[in-house]
Amino acid sequence: MSLIEIKQINPKDAENLIRELDEYQSKLYPPESCHLDSIETLQQDNVKFLGAVESTQIIAIGSVKILKGYGEIKRVYVPPLHRGKGLAKQILVNLESILVENEVYISRLETGPYSQDAIGLYKKLGYAECGAFGDYHDDPLSTFMEKKLSR
Repeated sequence: MSLIEIKQINPKDAENLIRELDEYQSKLYPPESCHLDSIETLQQDNVKFLGAVESTQIIAIGSVKILKGYGEIKRVYVPPLHRGKGLAKQILVNLESILVENEVYISRLETGPYSQDAIGLYKKLGYAECGAFGDYHDDPLSTFMEKKLSR
């Protein structure tokens, strides 16, 4: 078994996984309930994009947008072939560390009610449901969560 490294990468290098995630989300939710950041958005200065890299292959992704007063977790995705290895948890822990390093102590995210595995992981990691935040609106197909981070 080879070593898997979680590190900052260029979102363009994970274009195939981003596309896979878009296809997966579009089967679960209508377009107005899919809040998918583009590669261009993911390359902005306030965004940190991580990949789980095995050898030279990117096998999972996740990012965080550093916003005023909080960070928003986006684009966490582990393809079915690589699930069960704890990659999503490792990526989330690293994203939370990035927030704390940037003196941001609230982590928020939006997911959907059909993403029960993701919601279960988020709850296990200390996230709790909250109201809509930022530019989001109440939507029965959105589940909003947040976690207070330790200094």
